[in-house]
Amino acid sequence: MTPFARLHRTGAPLLLPNAWDHASALALAAEGFPAVATTSLAVAAGAGLPDGASATQDETLRLALTLGSGPFLLSVDAEGGFSDDPDEVGEFARQLAAVGAVGLNLEDGLGPVPVHAAKIAAVKAAAPDLFVNARTDTHWLGEGDERDTLRRLDAYQQAGADGVFVPGLTDPARIAALVRQVQVPLNILYSPTGPTLAHLTDLGVHRVSLGSLLYRRALAAAVETATGIRAGRSPRGAAPTYAEVQALARAAD
Repeated sequence: MTPFARLHRTGAPLLLPNAWDHASALALAAEGFPAVATTSLAVAAGAGLPDGASATQDETLRLALTLGSGPFLLSVDAEGGFSDDPDEVGEFARQLAAVGAVGLNLEDGLGPVPVHAAKIAAVKAAAPDLFVNARTDTHWLGEGDERDTLRRLDAYQQAGADGVFVPGLTDPARIAALVRQVQVPLNILYSPTGPTLAHLTDLGVHRVSLGSLLYRRALAAAVETATGIRAGRSPRGAAPTYAEVQALARAAD
């Protein structure tokens, strides 16, 4: 079992924050997070491209190259693998592993189950040690059909997924039921209006991702600061100094 896989088996959920650049990843690692993920929304937004449209393969690999040698375990959000050809997805996963990534989040977008299962199998063949977190969008994009959710997760587990991810699922009873019904670690996306981290721990969840939340809050804080100064208000809250941000860059060296 790899060190990243072991983080899913400690008895408490792996709280996985999602970074969008070198500075955000290093700052999170400095706060003691042993693993950091990327977020496809931030990668796409930073490049002026749409998320979930297979438009950011180069940007995703470039960020992985930047972060893969950092003092943390890196998991990469790769949308649906940027292709419907399993061999191409497997090759992309091999490239991610080669630059230091230890995990891969792969979403089905409610596409055909056999296609997504084939992608998972191809990734495990090309990069056996890469932890594949197989995401189904039945709750994120669909109606939350539990039978379809289980059908998809079962196929993905059989294809070799190391973990399964159901973003958009916030009902405690349904989360607890899924924990009992799947054979691999269950990942839930944290929601400010959903169960707390402590509650998710009690439900038996193995991994809690923050997704794009940190990036979206950072954008909101930047706009709030600028508009506040324009209105004559002093900025509130803490901010790293220039020297502290510079130190993050030196840490990479």
